[in-house]
Amino acid sequence: MLPGDNADLRKARGAFFTPEPIARFITRWAIRTDADDIVEPSCGEAVFLHQVGKNHRGRIVGIEIHAASASESERTLNREGIPAVVHASDFFFHEEFGQYDAAVGNPPYVRYQDWAGDARAKSREAALRAGVNLTNLASSWAAFTVHSALHLRTGGRLGLVLPAELLTVNYAAPVRKFLLDYFSEVTLVLFEERVFPGVEVEAVLLLADGYDPTGQSRTDRMSVHQVRDADGLSDLAAARRWTPPARGGRWSAGLMSAAGLSAFTEVTESAGFATLSQWGDTTLGMVTGNNKYFALSPAKVAELGLASTDVVLLSPPGSRHLRGLSLTSSDLRRLGADGQATFLFRPSAEPSDAAWSYIRSGEDLDVHTAYKCRVRKPWWRVPSLRPADLFLTYMNADTPRLSTNRAGAHHLNSVHGVYLKQEHRKGGMSLLSIAALNSITLLGAEVVGRAYGGGMLKIEPREADVLPLPSPSLVDGQRDALNELRPTIAAMLRSGLLMEAVASVDEILLTKGLRISKRALTAARSDHADLAARRMARGRSN
Repeated sequence: MLPGDNADLRKARGAFFTPEPIARFITRWAIRTDADDIVEPSCGEAVFLHQVGKNHRGRIVGIEIHAASASESERTLNREGIPAVVHASDFFFHEEFGQYDAAVGNPPYVRYQDWAGDARAKSREAALRAGVNLTNLASSWAAFTVHSALHLRTGGRLGLVLPAELLTVNYAAPVRKFLLDYFSEVTLVLFEERVFPGVEVEAVLLLADGYDPTGQSRTDRMSVHQVRDADGLSDLAAARRWTPPARGGRWSAGLMSAAGLSAFTEVTESAGFATLSQWGDTTLGMVTGNNKYFALSPAKVAELGLASTDVVLLSPPGSRHLRGLSLTSSDLRRLGADGQATFLFRPSAEPSDAAWSYIRSGEDLDVHTAYKCRVRKPWWRVPSLRPADLFLTYMNADTPRLSTNRAGAHHLNSVHGVYLKQEHRKGGMSLLSIAALNSITLLGAEVVGRAYGGGMLKIEPREADVLPLPSPSLVDGQRDALNELRPTIAAMLRSGLLMEAVASVDEILLTKGLRISKRALTAARSDHADLAARRMARGRSN
């Protein structure tokens, strides 16, 4: 590490330096002749330019905002006989548009929370030059990708290491559309394991060929390679071709096999399937500002002497207890007896004397100074949501679960609440938690959700809105069979037999209800298993 630089400074500017096998693979793909002009934006230690070779005749240019890194990179490149020039400047002020045959590199990854001020404004301006309107949620790499492409000549190539957010997040939709609109070929290389040790961000390789600033050479299809790790780049298997359903749509379905994607598309586009948003609304839970203070066990409520009007029923923080079909009043009593927090301190009117005493103790502990507490009046009254019809788990080792809220409990932001439309409430309360346990929904969760640290599958409300689920008409048509199956499914889930439960529901909804073939169902199940295994393998390798 250079003098004056450190890990915190590198993280702040989004610098994650690239393993040599990846840099070598991308650079060799991008360079077609020794006369090609090459640029590496945000080059850091210029690991990509070091792969060019000393006999290269074309221009070799790097741009790096960190002056010491820029100087050292140019020195080491020149020492190796590589005639490169590295500019110490902000790439968004570098505007040699249409001057290069290839742009290669690993753009900085700075999350939107830290990507602010002049840097954000300049990056959005750069993206707008290409007609790409990025939202305030966009991380730094998105604008870098677009700005890099603008530096290419017609026919040029873009080879970048990008976060896997490219495939799934909403803010990347205009970037995905841009790539398909202005390149004749788009290829992705996906890794089963993480290739940046110790870094939570998952990476993909983008190889975009045939840049055409007029958009006349646009493509509707893309190629996808999958390898285990960086060493697998030396022996790529044949790519699979895939057509995204929409130009800015998510690319995560491209991970499926051809047979699995066909089965998934056939089912989800049929009248027998809908999305969760067609059943109802999914919302975030309540935010207390301090769960340890506000979430109380029955024993703690008794110890404090709180009145019934001082507390409301609560699904305990977390979601481990929501892996069955429902949360009942007896479940809450059992959880409370085990010491879990099944009450929320939230006086509905004038607090009791005991509640006032507890409020004063909270102030003594500075609970009221926490941000969420100090911005509300009074600080001790948590904004309330009515009890949801169902709970949806949003951090999952296996798959998101729907659990009917039979207890009428409130929920915190460790789970989501689903509020069913009135016309679907009776059927949804009774059967949706069972119906959701099918192979198409499980596969859909891997597609619409996001892999998170430790291999967890995270699903936010907007992602949950498009989660594919059996339609109200299909569920109603199989109502008797599902009700008969309920005790068996509940017992399977208590025993941890998730996939056995899914197979039973598949038989009713998919095989008998929708009459999908055994071959199609096998393909969907196989793809779900592959995507889940891939997600968990990346978590283990982190």
